Amino acid sequence: MLMKIGMRALSPYQVATIRILSAGIVLLPFAWKAFKNVERKKIPYILLSGLLGSFFPAYLYCVAESRIDSSLAAILNSLTPLFAIIVGISFFQLKTDTKKIIGVLIGFIGLVLLPFATGNGLDFKDLSYSLLVLIATVCYGANVNMVSRHLHNTASLHIAALAFSFLLLPALGILIDTGYFALPIFTTPYINATLASAVLGILGTAIASVLFYMLVKRSGVLFASLVTYGIPVIAVILGFLFGENITIAEMGCLAIILSGVYIVNKK
Repeated sequence: MLMKIGMRALSPYQVATIRILSAGIVLLPFAWKAFKNVERKKIPYILLSGLLGSFFPAYLYCVAESRIDSSLAAILNSLTPLFAIIVGISFFQLKTDTKKIIGVLIGFIGLVLLPFATGNGLDFKDLSYSLLVLIATVCYGANVNMVSRHLHNTASLHIAALAFSFLLLPALGILIDTGYFALPIFTTPYINATLASAVLGILGTAIASVLFYMLVKRSGVLFASLVTYGIPVIAVILGFLFGENITIAEMGCLAIILSGVYIVNKK
């Protein structure tokens, strides 16, 4: 929703850049302490985590959502747990079993059915833009495995603070290059778009990244990647609060999704 509001006045690249800049500014006060406490050999992994976990996906999602509908983006985003398994098995010796894979697939089926339960269906007219979301989920899958393997003993706040602080200068350069400061940014449409992008960066990127790093280290790769299943759940709840009609079919899809999560994590 915040990306859509941002792109009412700004380009996808400007929305994504303000998102990264806002996250970096909020976390900058913690960067010096993080730099002093983090082992030097882990800094390259932190930089790579910032790129894979936030920087590249921010641009990929914004560009994609300029053309595809949100239901398709949510379904493609749910491929993250599948890619977490594929990347983990292929490159990180991740141990899994048939039960976990079945659980992920059940959750994915629930997400596929959800747009049809709302009566909207899917729009596949812009498949090339859908591939951008697919690439982003591969980035997420690689990042969650790398953090679990190489940054397990590094404080979550230190990871996020360093990752986004190093992204500040490249992001500022991109924002200048897109002509943002030549726009009438003090008029209402641009103020609203900028604020939406900044809130996305502060809440949905900076704070969310710290919490996500904590989750990866405490609960493991697969469970952490399952947070993508929460997106349609939250969407339905917000829709209900804002007076939208929630159907029994939608509740059934959510039940399928949660069943998949339960199967994956059942001892």
